Amino acid sequence: MTQTRTRLRTAAAALALSAAALLPTALPAHAESRAEAQVNAFFGQYRDAVLGQNPNQDPLEVREEFLTPELNTELDQWAADHDADPVFRAQNVPVGWSVAYGGSGAGHTTVILTENWAGGGHTDVWYQVRLDTLQIDGLEDAPQ
Repeated sequence: MTQTRTRLRTAAAALALSAAALLPTALPAHAESRAEAQVNAFFGQYRDAVLGQNPNQDPLEVREEFLTPELNTELDQWAADHDADPVFRAQNVPVGWSVAYGGSGAGHTTVILTENWAGGGHTDVWYQVRLDTLQIDGLEDAPQ
């Protein structure tokens, strides 16, 4: 009986090791692209400015630093049309965010910024970044 238990334990241990070998190993962390880093920096500084946590810049100054003048004009119009913050695309401030690569072409990279809300929801906003200057020249709601 003891030999049978020992064999069963040995077989179970071998099976567990075999199963563990089939599990995917941890992948290296995604290296953030320059465009993703730029959008991440913009969004963090902008959010801090909106919350009054950036004593050196107000939200408009942050926008002027990172965005093209044309995009700033579009965002001002968006805010007037929607009565909401044109960057957050909402009337409140997200509690967190993440960025992801969305594709590249014609001298631009698309960065998808996911805003996380206090209630557990999220919103995707698509940013377009010029590869040569890293200026953000497009910001829009995710395609439906």
